[in-house]
Amino acid sequence: MAPVVAIVGRPNVGKSTLFNRLTGTRAALVSDLPGLTRDRRDGIAEIFGTELRLIDTAGLEEARQGTIADRMRKQTEQAIAAADLVLFVIDARAGVTAADSSFARIARQSGKPVVLVANKAEGRQGTDGVLDAFSLGLGAPIAISAEHGEGIGDLAADIVAALGLKIPKTAKKGRDHDAEPVDDKKLPPERPRPIRVAIVGRPNAGKSTLVNALLGEDRMITGPEPGLTRDSVASELDYKGQSILLFDTAGLRRKAKITETAEKLAASDAVRAIRFAEVVVLLIDAEHPFEHQDLTIGHRVTEEGRALVVAINKWDLIPEKQKTLRDLKKTVAESLAQVPNVPVVAISARSESGLDQLMSAIIKTHATWNRRVSTPQLNRWLEEALSRHAPPAAAGKRIKIRYVTQPSTRPPTFVAFCQRADALPKSYLKYLTNSLREAFDLPGVPIRFSLRKGENPYVKK
Repeated sequence: MAPVVAIVGRPNVGKSTLFNRLTGTRAALVSDLPGLTRDRRDGIAEIFGTELRLIDTAGLEEARQGTIADRMRKQTEQAIAAADLVLFVIDARAGVTAADSSFARIARQSGKPVVLVANKAEGRQGTDGVLDAFSLGLGAPIAISAEHGEGIGDLAADIVAALGLKIPKTAKKGRDHDAEPVDDKKLPPERPRPIRVAIVGRPNAGKSTLVNALLGEDRMITGPEPGLTRDSVASELDYKGQSILLFDTAGLRRKAKITETAEKLAASDAVRAIRFAEVVVLLIDAEHPFEHQDLTIGHRVTEEGRALVVAINKWDLIPEKQKTLRDLKKTVAESLAQVPNVPVVAISARSESGLDQLMSAIIKTHATWNRRVSTPQLNRWLEEALSRHAPPAAAGKRIKIRYVTQPSTRPPTFVAFCQRADALPKSYLKYLTNSLREAFDLPGVPIRFSLRKGENPYVKK
């Protein structure tokens, strides 16, 4: 297991910026707005050839019990408890505050090794803050600028030293005659690539509660307040040997209602999660099902070519279950007619019911989304489809479709070649798509079917 390093400190000291710098990604949302991060975020950083697991945490604040800030603090304390090393970050330009002193005590009492990081130390403004940091009793501070990349090398060396690891010597150039040959049979087998699953929906639909239920731990902050989740946080899940990467996302409201900067950033991050997911679970509140925004999100998912599963949450609160489920499935069929037979699963994240059915639907839909059909099978289907319903004539001339192939999956993408592709009506293209979906059992996933003009062999190149 890779050593775990937790990045902690007050809000707006640059923890997420440092997380992005060390992981070499832009995974964490970054803004001048304090308290933007609320949930723990994991990432992998490679430092001097050693792989580390970084945890970006919410800003530590003094708060009343039961408030959002109190729940954020508990998440940070859990990260410290799970860590092998704590990076305690302060804002060098603001200097050491009373809150820094209070939270430094928590870091010391954890018994974990602590590296003190004075961020935003670039320029003269940060010098006094770096000197003040000695008063925290956490050792000599490392002056850095996470935004500009200054001092990161010194910080990396201190992290490796604090973990008791050795910095490997640079390998000599040329061939090492003493090195033993690598036996491929002794190498550990590569883990299968995880399925990337994004949980999306309107605010307060229960997305974070669902992720916690699937993980079996309080990984995400939950509560009755809508809009608790801000950035898309990934969590690893092993379900019956299948690796799943779950993305909890912020609730998506109509654009006209989004006014705050934090919500704009959260919404854009949720949309990005949809774009990079393989399967998207659209979570619907059973008490307020299929409002306009739910359908808008569903259309966006299918337009992006992602596999879609609809989960109806809070099902334990519905009295007439059979009738309600029939009505909801009918609504899905009518509203998402371009993707017939989208799986609809009734669940209750709070009581943890229906979760196995949901995971089975995710894995099955992902397999369909990755399905490939051989070219001979496709052309046998094309011959039958054309014999059942021939293409209409255009300007008195028949349109001949010569052959069809599948260039890619994820989603299943098919290309048919014909001489007059632009003259074929859209209605006939829809007939071919539906026939293809039925013939090769491709329910619930978007299909891309396009026409391409074949080359004329009699035209000189």
